[in-house]
Amino acid sequence: MLRLPSALLFGIVLAGCSSGGGRQTPAAAAMIEPQRISEHRGSDDLLTAGLGLDGLRAMAPPAFADAATPTPQELRRRAIWNNWRGIADLSPTGRYGEAYGNLASIHGREFSALAKLPDARQPHRVLVQVPDNFDQKKRCVVVAASSGSRGVYGAIAVAAPWALPKGCAVAYTDKGAGTDYFDLDAQQAPREDGTVGALGEAELAFTPDAPVAASGVAVKHAHSQDNPEADWGRHVKQAAEFALSALNQAFPQVTPFRFDNTRVIAVGISNGGGAVLRAAELDGTGAEKNWLDAVVAGEPNVLAQGPGARSLYDYTTEAALLMPCALLHLPAASLPQPPLRAQAEPLWAARCATLRMAGLVEGDTIQAQAHSAYQQLRGSGWTDAALTAGALSVGFDLWRAVAVTYASAYGRYGVGEHPCGYAFAAQKADFSERQATGAERAAWWSDGSGIPPGSGVGIVDTKLAPPDFTFPALQCLRELQTGDSEAAKRVQSGIAETRAGLPRPGLPVVVIHGTDDGLIPPAFTSVPYVAQARAAGRDVRYWQVRNAQHFDGFLALPAYGARYVPLLPYVYAALDRVDALLDGKAALPTDAVIDAKPRGTGQLEAAQLAIPR
Repeated sequence: MLRLPSALLFGIVLAGCSSGGGRQTPAAAAMIEPQRISEHRGSDDLLTAGLGLDGLRAMAPPAFADAATPTPQELRRRAIWNNWRGIADLSPTGRYGEAYGNLASIHGREFSALAKLPDARQPHRVLVQVPDNFDQKKRCVVVAASSGSRGVYGAIAVAAPWALPKGCAVAYTDKGAGTDYFDLDAQQAPREDGTVGALGEAELAFTPDAPVAASGVAVKHAHSQDNPEADWGRHVKQAAEFALSALNQAFPQVTPFRFDNTRVIAVGISNGGGAVLRAAELDGTGAEKNWLDAVVAGEPNVLAQGPGARSLYDYTTEAALLMPCALLHLPAASLPQPPLRAQAEPLWAARCATLRMAGLVEGDTIQAQAHSAYQQLRGSGWTDAALTAGALSVGFDLWRAVAVTYASAYGRYGVGEHPCGYAFAAQKADFSERQATGAERAAWWSDGSGIPPGSGVGIVDTKLAPPDFTFPALQCLRELQTGDSEAAKRVQSGIAETRAGLPRPGLPVVVIHGTDDGLIPPAFTSVPYVAQARAAGRDVRYWQVRNAQHFDGFLALPAYGARYVPLLPYVYAALDRVDALLDGKAALPTDAVIDAKPRGTGQLEAAQLAIPR
């Protein structure tokens, strides 16, 4: 095995801050210095990169002048376009910026770096947006972790529309995942500014351990060998520390920014929601012991203790196997139509037959087999609402994509070591491997989601076999959860490292979850987490939003927009409430089951959201 050198990337990462004339405390002096500072004014801005609502709604991404060598500015603009569209409902009937949200043009600076936890192999990206209207008296930082495995702008729609117009800085982390894909054939990957550099000729954001002759694509979340999810809370805290460093550079003439004189609110959704709940567990030291002032977690992927708690990997691998068949038990009219449903139903029927041959369902007819799969899912905690919304993840093959990446991450497997034989590569039309083009490689950082397939990178399944081609490897993934092989024990050990503890006593925490979430069902995540925290006397409030599923971005699809409400308005409202609490103007919100009304075939109206006041 050849260890590709990563240690050389970080010679200046942990250098002490030099701003403020030596006035930093010892804790502040150990913080990470910004490696790049950029200004965003005139036709550019922090919130939309100058695109505005119309530009964000455009069906085509912002173009590169040269597809093979985009500039850092072009990459940033396109990354912001992709991340807005992946998280928020920007459709005209969704009325973002009118019924809720803010797309004001906010000018300012961005400070960014590659940060590294002391015991990590690979860095995580951190980035701080400091608006020109930063309120130096209030001294507010909102720290946000990317949802899913997205890049460093993956929480821009979650935190920035609330924070920047109020004069708060926003700190982001990709929490050790992100879109820093490494091309094993070309030996190239993104640099800190997103542009592509060659191994040995540039500081790269991800350099995996790999065999000398390895080919294809290494994906940071899968191949870092860090099990980044175990450190999500530490990533969030380090991003907050980086924010103080950036603010000290931005305003060297004022009293240095420290945790004891700067308000820090953590917010995130999905994996980002889980990350901020993990950050809630962490204490600081001395005067900075209470470094975090409040937490807002939307639809969090969190593994708690106690009844009902299940890991993402457990219910994802279960869904990947059983849900395609189980959906045939639900009346077609009750489901929002997933992509290409007419073409998908024969594949779902084939899955039923395969499950029957494997002894995993009962029945001699497709109907009986679908009922058996459905009953198993209901018996393990799935609700009809979650199964209905889960059809989207089946239609996009999302369950398999998540399971492939996470199995590798939990087991800390390197390139070529996946226990079920999976890999990633650019692919031909017949799904055979090929080398990536320069234009594809140049766009990975801005266009990727952090989990293939997508952006020209596909899943290589070495176990493909008829009649149900993906079943053999999916069964292998499931056995890593349920079995006792050495590989299974290795993956299960990684999952155990992600289990959440309790938030710090006295820390205000608001958890928000859609009752119809079909990707991260609340019964497996939020409900047991809130119960665990309250049993220990922690101050956690819980908003349950009826008719809300997991993906606001998919509400642009008419069938989903008519049926579901967005979750982002409730995240913004909870931020309002915790901010008012910290100002001494209001109490924390009470628990609520919110009877939100979908917009149907019309436009979303603010009153339909029924946000608690």
